[in-house]
Amino acid sequence: MKFAEKVKLTRRTLYISQEGLAKELGVSFATVNRWENGKSTPNLMLEGKFIDFCKNKGIVFEETAK
Repeated sequence: MKFAEKVKLTRRTLYISQEGLAKELGVSFATVNRWENGKSTPNLMLEGKFIDFCKNKGIVFEETAK
């Protein structure tokens, strides 16, 4: 699953806006918007923060080996 899909799935699962997710993660609305639209990806620190946020909310992404 691409990172953009993870962001969208997380928001829809938690019923929060891009702005709401941005506040939770301590980033700007524009940052979340770019992630969700696939225009950029987070650095390792922010990706880790996003994954930790998801785990704390009960959202776990299964990664498949290629």
